Amino acid sequence: MVDAAAALGRGELAKARLEQANINPQTGLATDYLNHFNEVVMLLEMLPAMPDCAEDVLEWTPLSYEAHFEKSGFSEKQLAITAYRAAPDELREALTSVVRRIDDAVLAAQSRLRQADEPVALANSLAEEATMTIKPLVAVAGAIIHGHVDTQEPAEDESQAAIDALFA
Repeated sequence: MVDAAAALGRGELAKARLEQANINPQTGLATDYLNHFNEVVMLLEMLPAMPDCAEDVLEWTPLSYEAHFEKSGFSEKQLAITAYRAAPDELREALTSVVRRIDDAVLAAQSRLRQADEPVALANSLAEEATMTIKPLVAVAGAIIHGHVDTQEPAEDESQAAIDALFA
């Protein structure tokens, strides 16, 4: 059972233990969660060259942070879930908000793919959408995991500007 009173920096959530598990000790969040999204982005980007990837794109389903770790082979999955629950509310809420936008974008791409008479004709458009919309949102999620939270979430068309500002 997970200790609801666990606090970052203490006990099982000590800085050294979190770092060893590849969990950010300041935020309690792990970038391993982004693998769930990076996989579908990669598949969408590969569609123009490999149309058979469409089946894999359509099999992707949204997973919450906790659900991802419950299903993953991450060696410290329970620690990741415990640390997530101990993470500051602002970070969890910001991450959840961005993840909702990523999920919506991928689900919309899947819907377009399912409805297309000729999925190959959509491949370039879906690959561009993955690169220009979904990938920048995944980068925003990564920034949140590393503790960079802007309390005013960027509008959808400002996602790339937000990414550029992080690396400026």
